[in-house]
Amino acid sequence: MITGLGIISPLGNTVAEFWGGIKGGRLGIGPITRFDTTQFKVKIGAEVKDFRPENYMEKKETKRMDLYAQYALASAVDAVSDAGLGEDALKGSFRAGVYFGSGIGGLITMQEQVRKLVEKGPDRVGPLFIPMTIANMAAGLIALRFGIHGASLPVVSACATGVNTIGEAARAIRHGYLDIAIAGGAEATITEMGIAGFTNLTALSESNDPARASIPFDRDRAGFVMGEGSGALILESLDNALARNANIYAEVAGYGATSDAYHMTAPLPDGAGAAGAMRLAMEDAEAGHDKIGYINAHGTGTPANDLPETLAVKSVFGDMAYNIPFSSTKSMTGHMLGAAGAAEAIVCTLALRDGFVPPTIGLENPGEGCDLDYVKGIGRNAEIDYALTTSLGFGGHNACLCLKKWEGQ
Repeated sequence: MITGLGIISPLGNTVAEFWGGIKGGRLGIGPITRFDTTQFKVKIGAEVKDFRPENYMEKKETKRMDLYAQYALASAVDAVSDAGLGEDALKGSFRAGVYFGSGIGGLITMQEQVRKLVEKGPDRVGPLFIPMTIANMAAGLIALRFGIHGASLPVVSACATGVNTIGEAARAIRHGYLDIAIAGGAEATITEMGIAGFTNLTALSESNDPARASIPFDRDRAGFVMGEGSGALILESLDNALARNANIYAEVAGYGATSDAYHMTAPLPDGAGAAGAMRLAMEDAEAGHDKIGYINAHGTGTPANDLPETLAVKSVFGDMAYNIPFSSTKSMTGHMLGAAGAAEAIVCTLALRDGFVPPTIGLENPGEGCDLDYVKGIGRNAEIDYALTTSLGFGGHNACLCLKKWEGQ
């Protein structure tokens, strides 16, 4: 059961602001302000705005955390609060866990410390360089903050990270290893190295028009827009949630994960890996094809992603695929990398709660073969009992969650 939500995102740093932006089709993309982009081909991103870490942690703590870990801890603090749990409610528990990951980890810290090494020598590299950089530290710091003694397991599966953490945490709860878990993903890669690396990989959109940069499924799509932030969810067993009279948003009914075993960065052209993850999630949830009312796409806006993902949906649903709303909220948030799956799980959770299908904004003319219902431009009300969210990562990682509307017992 999902009982708490927390988000730090390009659309806002509260769940209400984030969801309001998603429902309203608000664009969270604009010029990069983090560094001087004069020499860069890519000049726009989806930055987090007005983030104040002092609202979540002591100032001295921020100096010991990379920005991605600050985002992670902030979203976890809000999710714990949203779940109606006190700061010490999980302290000392071996039945509580943290499943929290990052696709890349502390890239900002890595860039800063490499610069120190080159300019000032090895003695000037910070003593906390390693712990601030490694991708497991978000999970460790969240466990430390709340005194959680159960499993603290990060997942590093590139852009599939957020969905994998939620799915693995849900499995741990289902099989009786945990009663409650904080799950999610975080990323902060809008740096010189991050933008340069993804640009030279030809993965990023080089458009200077924020409204025409992240345009999933459009014939003019030419890459994704780098986003950042963190999403956190509180997952509980039904018994645990009912025992403390928790507010239940939705149920993690099914989870599937597969590997393309095909290419370092490109998905299988026919989308077979993504299709396999969808089928596994639906089978796990015991949800028939006719039950799925919404699919949140990975939908990056890259030529390599959007057509195979469309083919995957057609492979799974056949002719029914044309009747299922299938939208990409990355058109608004950009691609939050390791945080994307967690943010999009929050989107699906609230879509189920409110009966609302989010739009794909910026989509004007669907590309060749992209002929499904992408909820072009404006969201719509709809009765949704089950929703899928898929995430596909470099290395061939595919993950899918099947979430179910909660209607009580």
